[in-house]
Amino acid sequence: MEFRIERAAFAEAVGWAGRALPSRTPVPVLGGLLLAAGAGRLTASGFDFEAAARTEVDAETGAAGEVLVPGRRLLDICRVLPDGPVSCSLEGTRFTVAAGGTEFGLSTLPREEYPALPPQPAPYGSVDAAAFATAVGQVAVAAGRDDTLPVLTGVQLRLDGDSMTLSASDRYRYAVRRVGWKPEGGGGEGLADGAGGAGGVVEALVPARRLLDAARSLARCGGVRVGLETAAGGGLVGFEGGGMRSVVRLLDGRLPAYGSLFDMAGAAVAEVECGVFAEAVRRVAVVAEASSPVRLDFSAEGSVLLRAGYGDDVAAQRLPAVLSGAEEVTVAFNPAYLLDALNSFAADRLRLEMVGAGQRVLLSGVEEEGGGPGEAHRHLLMSVKQLV
Repeated sequence: MEFRIERAAFAEAVGWAGRALPSRTPVPVLGGLLLAAGAGRLTASGFDFEAAARTEVDAETGAAGEVLVPGRRLLDICRVLPDGPVSCSLEGTRFTVAAGGTEFGLSTLPREEYPALPPQPAPYGSVDAAAFATAVGQVAVAAGRDDTLPVLTGVQLRLDGDSMTLSASDRYRYAVRRVGWKPEGGGGEGLADGAGGAGGVVEALVPARRLLDAARSLARCGGVRVGLETAAGGGLVGFEGGGMRSVVRLLDGRLPAYGSLFDMAGAAVAEVECGVFAEAVRRVAVVAEASSPVRLDFSAEGSVLLRAGYGDDVAAQRLPAVLSGAEEVTVAFNPAYLLDALNSFAADRLRLEMVGAGQRVLLSGVEEEGGGPGEAHRHLLMSVKQLV
């Protein structure tokens, strides 16, 4: 095996495949990256049973072949390689990487012990890459991190007509974002009966961390093709763009429905400047202990008072706010959860629908044209009962 490739292309290919490397594994070969050269192309792949990453780039192939090399070590080498062409070759069990007068030798791993990578699911449709990355980032902050509750660590994809809806919840917050979706004819042939529900609606629960990583990495590809292969007890979702492909194993189950939670009939409504409000929360939260909330006192007189802390260690700031539907409303939040929610909005103004102290609060951006709530992105937070 022998090939020659530009350093930037090699580093990008190895970096993409390396996203699937496990942090720890009892199976040594899973710590390897599979490099395959042939017909003027180099394919780099990584796999850890839960996700696979694979990409193809142009390369001058002197001799076709495959090699499994230690992934972390190869990633480190790519970071320090000088600019210019990189020559790689396999002699026996030694893999050589040479560039600019520098040469690295790597031992190889047994190729025959490396598991077969899962096939890329058939494309079901496509989505704008940048919009997809933004949407995933907005909802992933609400996903749980407790692996003992795996369903809550996922982001649920719902594909319905020309709309993709992403949602995530850790029981204390629930984020939902809708983005445009272009279904493709013939997609979904690998979907199990009942996987999509009524009316051709398809739902899949994807590990939030894996989804966020894939979406961010593909953000500059222009478009991302999404493939699905669901079945009872599990399935796969595939993402493809710019010559890069990723396959992720789906989680079992689905998130609880949010329809009734987002029904805020009769709620008081407040509007604030989102950026200024987020900065004020960040400021007063400096004195808040880990379990200490930030309290928000909204008044119909046109202001909101933010307070945090206890005793002599306190902070407060008053900001303009428009309140309707009540004379005054007081709510309190975990400051980290509140900041996560505020930072996920791109709108200049934010709308808060509040039932009352200790109850749920629905956040949404304000559409500039009509001044009404934007439904593309909404974030539900539970107000804590104990106020400062």
